[in-house]
Amino acid sequence: MSTAEDAEWLRWVRKQFGSIAGQDKEIDLQGFKTALQVKESFFAERFFVLFDADGSGTISLEELLKALSLLVHGSEMDKLRFLFQVYDVDGSGSIDPDELRLVLRCCLQESAIALPEERLTDLTLALFEAADKDRSGSITFEELREELEGFPEVMENLTISAALWLKPPPPSERRPRPRCPRRAFWSRHRGDVRCACGYAALNALLFALAAPRHAGSLALARGCGRCLSFNCALLAVLMLRRCLTWLRATPLAKVLPLDQHILFHQIVGYVVLVLAATHTGAHVVNFSRLAQQDGHPALTEYLLRARPGTGGLWGTASQTGLVLQALLLATAAFSSPCVRRSGHFEVFYWTHLSYISIWILLILHGPHFWKWFLVPGCLFVLEKVLGLAWRRAGALRIVEVNLLPSKVTHLVIERPQFFHYKPGDYIYLNIPAIASYEWHPFTISSAPEQQDTLWLHIRSLGQWTTKLYEYFQQPESLSPEPKPLSRSLRARSARCWAQEMVTALFTSQVSTGLGETHRLCSIKCYIDGPYGTPTRRIFTSEHAVLIGAGIGITPFASILQSIMYRYRRRKQSCPSCHYSWCKDLRDEEMTLRKVDFIWINRDQKHFEWFISLLTKLELEQAEQEPGGRFLEMHMYMTSALGKHDMKGIGLQMALDLLAAKEQRDSITGLRTRTQPGRPDWSKVFGKVAEEKRGKVQVFFCGSPALAKVIRVHCERFGFLFFYAHF
Repeated sequence: MSTAEDAEWLRWVRKQFGSIAGQDKEIDLQGFKTALQVKESFFAERFFVLFDADGSGTISLEELLKALSLLVHGSEMDKLRFLFQVYDVDGSGSIDPDELRLVLRCCLQESAIALPEERLTDLTLALFEAADKDRSGSITFEELREELEGFPEVMENLTISAALWLKPPPPSERRPRPRCPRRAFWSRHRGDVRCACGYAALNALLFALAAPRHAGSLALARGCGRCLSFNCALLAVLMLRRCLTWLRATPLAKVLPLDQHILFHQIVGYVVLVLAATHTGAHVVNFSRLAQQDGHPALTEYLLRARPGTGGLWGTASQTGLVLQALLLATAAFSSPCVRRSGHFEVFYWTHLSYISIWILLILHGPHFWKWFLVPGCLFVLEKVLGLAWRRAGALRIVEVNLLPSKVTHLVIERPQFFHYKPGDYIYLNIPAIASYEWHPFTISSAPEQQDTLWLHIRSLGQWTTKLYEYFQQPESLSPEPKPLSRSLRARSARCWAQEMVTALFTSQVSTGLGETHRLCSIKCYIDGPYGTPTRRIFTSEHAVLIGAGIGITPFASILQSIMYRYRRRKQSCPSCHYSWCKDLRDEEMTLRKVDFIWINRDQKHFEWFISLLTKLELEQAEQEPGGRFLEMHMYMTSALGKHDMKGIGLQMALDLLAAKEQRDSITGLRTRTQPGRPDWSKVFGKVAEEKRGKVQVFFCGSPALAKVIRVHCERFGFLFFYAHF
């Protein structure tokens, strides 16, 4: 903070003190917490004791301002001494192992990290042995200062004003979107812009061809009607998932914005709504004008009764138009995010099924609509028939369920014999025991090379997913008589699961199996798919950066397994000396030179989803290419306090020391060190750019808010950005 900001903060403290202090102008511990917005008891008590210079049990304004002024305007040594006094709980002038253990325990609680007592002991010993230079059994101030000098980033952050230490950071304000170079922006979005301009131009052309034949409001109605015919047919084209998946494998994928088909579908839907309202309004105006002329029926006659000559089949244009308007409004209203994300998916689903009624009414309403709808309609019917035949050709079985404490359901499903998919693809899943008519999309988290089963990891977020988790918590939900094939798959799956658990327990005390409910079962289900996503481009990248936030790792779980499978397949060995090496990875299937995998989680328990898989990938790379950096992992835990926070300095130093000693991270058990806080995207992408391993493509799966942030940084560095969403 600058001097002006420091002064402003001190004025804020003075104001807060005056509003809380009593008539004696003193505040106690509880008032101190309230005044400085410090909720953590241990550190609040330590601050209070250090500020209470006379030991009266209360702090006066003079004591508070004197202490804060010393920290704000004091030297680096003053701030370091304050840190030492916080750790020196008994005030003896040195830090003993019990004090250090107490402080580290509180640091773990602040960072929402749960470790066994043995790991806390290891962390304490690692930091204590490193700092206790003279082996006297206690850490002096000089020894702590010398140890901190080995961590330049810590010493750098100690220069930050103590104001940042004593209160939580304020809510981050929405920063304005950085201004990107105009030429770079257009070059990266030229495909989207080209399609948007073509779409607008085509609508304008259709309107211009239809409107001039008429006059007044009737011209407006006819022009909008022609545009409606095109857009209503286009709505069907944009949801032909099988056709879109096929197009991804063609050169058209480089021209058409296939990754944005859902967004385009939504935009066209709103365009249809506006055009329909304009079309209806223009006809109502025209009918009102006719009704005012002598010898013509009233307006209600035009709107509510079929009259030959007014348009439509048997003169029903007005009636079918009003019904269409009502159906479109209902569909649009119940398609809003507030409905879909508030647990009312059924409302969205059933109102969207009205598209069948809408298309039938459009054929009755507009005599020429069938010409626009013939090809898209046939493709749509063909897709539905194929999907229905695939779904009902034979029910599959869920042979295994793992319920994770973080409310994630891991399903293991029989893989159909002729089911072929690409890494990162998704399927629609239907489980009649949960809901007979509901189909929900989920990413396949197993690699295509896994022949017998499919994996799905489903997080409990809505009604259906929560009901799924709760269903498998009940012992009576398991079928007692599985089919012979199911029994075989279940036995093989159980052996694999047991082997993975042994590996995870051996490599990490933070095992994914702790608190996990593992069950074998035989539950009927149906799948529809697979359908492609932008992640199919990963294998044709040169330098791929995979970013997953939370459960957004699921498409990358399949991709990482497939990448390592192909990497392993290229391993060569000399028959004489048994020296092994890997061939150049660039071929027609995979042009990858480097993969950076970034996983961001809120807290420790969410790492349990795929820790055993990531551990296996690390071990495979270490065995095949010791010291290899083809696949680099970067883990971030946003709830953990970083080295810039005084409540996290000691813990992060201990974690670094123990990780260097044991070659594994205490939080996840991986060799990759888990970083506290959120990624600094400028530094992360700057490092990627410096490596110069080829053209960089960034693939993200997670929240839309984070996608916007990452997209901005990608545009700044000139990286291609792909967002995988359904």
